[in-house]
Amino acid sequence: MPQLEIAADGFRLDNRPFRIISGGLHYFRVHPEQWADRLHKARLLGLNTVETYVPWNLHAPRPGEFRLDGGLDLPRFLDAAADEGLHVLLRPGPYICAEWECGGLPSWLLAEDGIELRSRDPRFLEAVDDYLANLMAAVKPYLSTSGGPVIAVQLENEYGAYGSDTVYLAELADLLHTHGVDVPLFTCDQPADLARGGLDGVLRTVNFGSRVDAGLAELRRHQPTGPLMCSEFWIGWFDRWGGVHTTRDAADAAADLERLLAAGASVNIYMFHGGTNFGFTNGANDKGTYRPTVTSYDYDSLLDEAGDPTPKYEAFREVIARHAPVPAEPVPAPAPKLAPGTVELTECAGLLDQVHALGRAVPSGRPLSMEQLGQDFGFVLYETIVPMAGPAVLRVGEVRDRAQVFVDGQPVGVLERETREHALAFLSPRHGAQLSVLVENQGRVNYGPGIHDRKGLLGEVTVNGAELAHWESRPLPLTRLDDLAFTLADTARPAVGPAFHRGSFVLGRPADGYLALTGWTKGHAWINGFPLGRYWSRGPQTTLFVPAPVLRPSRNEITVLELHAAVTRTVELRNLPDLGPTQD
Repeated sequence: MPQLEIAADGFRLDNRPFRIISGGLHYFRVHPEQWADRLHKARLLGLNTVETYVPWNLHAPRPGEFRLDGGLDLPRFLDAAADEGLHVLLRPGPYICAEWECGGLPSWLLAEDGIELRSRDPRFLEAVDDYLANLMAAVKPYLSTSGGPVIAVQLENEYGAYGSDTVYLAELADLLHTHGVDVPLFTCDQPADLARGGLDGVLRTVNFGSRVDAGLAELRRHQPTGPLMCSEFWIGWFDRWGGVHTTRDAADAAADLERLLAAGASVNIYMFHGGTNFGFTNGANDKGTYRPTVTSYDYDSLLDEAGDPTPKYEAFREVIARHAPVPAEPVPAPAPKLAPGTVELTECAGLLDQVHALGRAVPSGRPLSMEQLGQDFGFVLYETIVPMAGPAVLRVGEVRDRAQVFVDGQPVGVLERETREHALAFLSPRHGAQLSVLVENQGRVNYGPGIHDRKGLLGEVTVNGAELAHWESRPLPLTRLDDLAFTLADTARPAVGPAFHRGSFVLGRPADGYLALTGWTKGHAWINGFPLGRYWSRGPQTTLFVPAPVLRPSRNEITVLELHAAVTRTVELRNLPDLGPTQD
């Protein structure tokens, strides 16, 4: 493969002028059986490059582990990109933001008291060194210098919005080089952060969604010569629970793309295809108030969550065709979708009744955080006794992020991170009543200093002012549900949680579709053991994307964990998404 060069007048590839026209496509947000489809549509758009982050936290779920299997088979993704004739911009972090859990940093780093992430803290850099050693052992054959598609590698990610330690950036650059990266490095920052986030000798690029001329001018002010590139041209945005579905007019976004390309700049469209935060992988923001990101990462992209071209795809293709070759092939039609139907969930299994099948309790004097338990995603169940009967007030130092409180198995209230005071009044039926607190990690903060986001019950926990001791902390990662014992549900009664509800349906031919949970309150859904993600009646989204490859041409099983209650025992399969109302 030809190699990318950074010249005073722009990029060069194979010693000829080259403009990067790229689109964001995160392999970990797309089912691996659908990678080839998305990459093919990238080429048909007129892209010559795709960009992807690398989520350290999924590849290394535990210290000493490194996974490249299934949906984490990065070499397979890179092969698929090369097969389509696409170059790759690789963004390994170690921090990626991406509205991804903890910005891609593994939660086990937070088991270290006082650790400073994204810094020269030796504990952090030692972990980064190990990560990059494992990653680059797999990626080095895919660098363009070895004949592969990866033409450039990003150094950190929007670091200027977080810090200004150029020595830290230099040490990361040295680690990348030590582990075999011999293609150009680049940084990316928003216009106001270019000075803090750059490193001499490394190409600076800029991120923005509008005000194209001003953004490029600010980049040129900090980098008088060399290529102009917008590494994240934001054409949409992400959504949060309790908000609206964010969209951007296709003509408006296309007009700004025209301005970018007319200025001679290179571009990475963020996102070409957003995909889905499957399972528990969504991140969150906390700029004074904690706001978790929804399951869908549709991002109002050129391809929708199911990978179908949108009107924005057509608008961008027309713009690109005025500046670069676009294949004459027709754009593929939308893929077939599931026929609408209803599935009754006829079996149930109470979560509190079956916690022994989901995780092992760890005794301690105080509640242990998720990180102390060696847990990344899911829930923790904390249990102790109430040392009195009668009126009681439970107070918790910090709730990260949402706690359902039970006394002798009966729900008495919910504590949420967003509220300033984490206190709950209840009536204890007896001395020695069992206090159970089910805490959900709703997504670690992915941006700013809040990335130091430990989960669980933090700080002192008291009842009527007396600290509670003798706790059991039980991790419930919900990675395996095979040991649950389901029984027939009373379908005449509403589904009450926290409980798992299960049903099945038969398909003749799998196809992409959507699972709607109208009438359900909050929880998680799986199909055939594949974690579709979170649902919440708070909205905006009311459907979960179902990739065709997780379905079978026979019997299929749906499992729903409802944390509260539902007015129905049925769920719907649909052929259209509902991501909620849009902003005015």
